[in-house]
Amino acid sequence: MYQVCVEEHFDAAHFLRGYRGKCEALHGHRFRVMVRVRASGVDEVGLAYDFAELKRHLRDILSRFDHTCLNEVAPFDSLNPSSENIAAAVYNELQVTLAGAPVSLACVEVWESPQSGVVYSPD
Repeated sequence: MYQVCVEEHFDAAHFLRGYRGKCEALHGHRFRVMVRVRASGVDEVGLAYDFAELKRHLRDILSRFDHTCLNEVAPFDSLNPSSENIAAAVYNELQVTLAGAPVSLACVEVWESPQSGVVYSPD
């Protein structure tokens, strides 16, 4: 079994509705997002999945969030833009994009700082 990983980032502001503390106020992060896909083998070139293609899929999703206030962008206009919810939203969107690909989506990680992150997989 192979796991192929790519990482991208986006810069955005957000605030957490209903939270009691610093994060209830508008603030920003450089969100680091890592995606892992699983493959049982490699193709004739020796690749489990093309890094460039996986990065392109991830960039397409994250481009909607870059330099925005996440609270104003779907689905976070109605869903709290926590790192947990960001990871699940990226996972769900990427799952659709990868349908039919020779890989399965393993997990999505979202880090809002070098010390604080979330890993999401539906298992």
